[in-house]
Amino acid sequence: MPKITRKAALKYHASGKPGKIEVVPTKPHSTQTDLSLAYSPGVAEPCLEIEKDPQTAYDYTAKGNLVAVISNGTAVLGLGNLGALAGKPVMEGKGLLFKIFSGIDVFDIEIDETDPEKFIQTVKAISPTFGGINLEDIKAPECFEIEKRLKEELNIPVMHDDQHGTAIISGAALINALDIAGKNIKKVKLVVNGAGASAIACTQLYMKLGVQKKNIIMCDSKGVITTHRTNLPESKQYFAIDSDITTLEQAIDGADVFLGLSKADILTKEMVRKMNDNPIVFALANPNPEISYEEAMVSRSDIIFATGRSDYPNQVNNVLGFPYIFRGALDVRATVINEEMKLAACKAIAKLARDIVPDVINTAYEIKKLSYGRDYIIPKPLDPRLLTIVSTAVAKAAIKSGAAQKKITDWGAYESHLDEMMGYSNKLIHRLTSMAKSEPKRVVYCEGNHINTIKAAIISQKEGICHPILLGSKDRIRNIAKENGIDLNGVQIIDHRHISEDVRRARYAKILSEKKCREGIRYQEAFEKMSDRNYFGMMMVEVGDADAVITGIYSHYREFARTALEVIGLQPQYKHFAAMHIVQTKKGPYFLADTLINRWPEEDVLIEIVKLAHDAVKYFAKEPVMAMLSFSNYGADDNGSPKSIANAVKYFHDNHPDYIIDGEMQLNFAMNKELRDKTFPFNSLRGKDVNTLIFPNLSSANISSKLLMELGIAGESLGPIQMGLRKPVHFTDIESSVRDIINLTAVAVVDAITSRSEVKKEE
Repeated sequence: MPKITRKAALKYHASGKPGKIEVVPTKPHSTQTDLSLAYSPGVAEPCLEIEKDPQTAYDYTAKGNLVAVISNGTAVLGLGNLGALAGKPVMEGKGLLFKIFSGIDVFDIEIDETDPEKFIQTVKAISPTFGGINLEDIKAPECFEIEKRLKEELNIPVMHDDQHGTAIISGAALINALDIAGKNIKKVKLVVNGAGASAIACTQLYMKLGVQKKNIIMCDSKGVITTHRTNLPESKQYFAIDSDITTLEQAIDGADVFLGLSKADILTKEMVRKMNDNPIVFALANPNPEISYEEAMVSRSDIIFATGRSDYPNQVNNVLGFPYIFRGALDVRATVINEEMKLAACKAIAKLARDIVPDVINTAYEIKKLSYGRDYIIPKPLDPRLLTIVSTAVAKAAIKSGAAQKKITDWGAYESHLDEMMGYSNKLIHRLTSMAKSEPKRVVYCEGNHINTIKAAIISQKEGICHPILLGSKDRIRNIAKENGIDLNGVQIIDHRHISEDVRRARYAKILSEKKCREGIRYQEAFEKMSDRNYFGMMMVEVGDADAVITGIYSHYREFARTALEVIGLQPQYKHFAAMHIVQTKKGPYFLADTLINRWPEEDVLIEIVKLAHDAVKYFAKEPVMAMLSFSNYGADDNGSPKSIANAVKYFHDNHPDYIIDGEMQLNFAMNKELRDKTFPFNSLRGKDVNTLIFPNLSSANISSKLLMELGIAGESLGPIQMGLRKPVHFTDIESSVRDIINLTAVAVVDAITSRSEVKKEE
């Protein structure tokens, strides 16, 4: 990660509109009628309804999706008592995280009051506004009484995240670390260094998970908390042990687990070496842990180590919990966040880390394959599965424990609602762009003299997505740039037809002719081909002079498809390749294939398109639910295309029962599960929302994707994304906008990163 400087942090918060959050209207407000409905006289009607039944406030106001982030600034991060106003940037930041990860709106409330009773009364007085309250950065021991009283006296969810957020996430890490270490939670010795709100909450949750009180030693700044010490607050008295040991060094001897929520560099290598086999060390002091990652790793090879930092494995990050805990609680109108809900979140997060990690997440972090083990005991914050998995677990626990005022019965529909609410595809593009920026690659733009290509290349370079290479006449590209006020500084331009590139063309021709000599391509012919921008650009990728290529604005798709097959070739497991578009609609994202390559696919080609699409959708962190489309339903027409589709479906049902797929079916039955299930109760997609559409031919696929865009039914589109070629070659549409090309560039770079990782893995 780049170093965050003081200057950069201040600029980030001050640039544009100061701060990080704003209020945005959610209803029409452009006409007098709109304003009369929004305010007087129309606003009187919901007021009267709420007076009669307070629960209708959830129907007529933002209460059900609104959380207060409340602080008095007495314990701001690791900075101490900065006061209410100085803590405001943190509260705004918390609001931003709530919104981007779970769609929850936030008002940050900074209360200039340190007296617990007055603070409690202030929060109670404003509580009718909100569906939930997130207490933040309030020092111990006052925070214990404040949270306890508010939970007892209010009928909405209240959680002090400093306590319970860290407890829930580190608890998930503990479950998995013990599993990997092969240790019984009821027998492990736990040493806790730190006795503040977070440390006590963590220890209490660990006990609910199974850690025995008799096996816990807690230390504070004065050493081990024992019964021999006087004037201990109630929260510490509970953990006082009858022992003569006084120091952390004595306590750590023979320990299985160390939990640090204290200060930097208090744990030494020698102390870690005194712990039992497979020691678990959670050094969670921020920004610098109790022992550095480097020192922990050299202390012993069998350690399982976690910190609160994002630049090392196993980050214990509260953002894995609080957005989704409140999301689940709000969606069932819970009156409290109880222990059952916290434990459900903890266990759901732990379980997710054991699942196979989608490639799109693998690529985001350290460009390696993440898999359950010592360096991956908790999920990563960018994992999109957290929203549905954790929120659903919390909502179910609220209902089961009696804390919910609203029941959810269709959990599949609830998960679909969450995906739709968060605008999955836009976040997908954001994630892909972030991943590309983590390791920008050399991208060749074959149509380097097209204005949209030039603009996209420049923006991609400035945003850190790629290192662009424009193919074409240098004079022409520079003139176009000058006419449009574009600075080409730092962009590589290669005139592939110029005499200066004869040596490179000769080298490429030699490689291609040797590769294709038994397919009738001689050197001279190959040399002539190198004057073609697509041949030249793809050969750059083939020989390693570039990492990815983008083409298609000028070229006919048959031309670049044929060139790609000749120069790049197919992945060895396939005989065909295909293309997919991702379109975002109000119902969520849909994956459409094949939208570019195969005109009239026969049964064998359809089977490969399905396999390619299935893997691609899983790559983008979605579970593919696939419908093979036709003009007929389930054998109504047993000739031609419908017959090929029916045979393809049978192939998957017989040979790949893990594929969620059915057909042939008309589009309305694919999109409307109620209609489909009522009309064809035998269908194998029963109760599921389709997200992947396999079309019977190129015309129907291409027309459908473009129709969605032109009618405004779809939002942002991503694609076409090629599937099946050996190396990253991606094709634009003729009418691709600058933003389309930038998005495709991000896809190409991520493809290149992933392809390189796969090659290294094979080596």
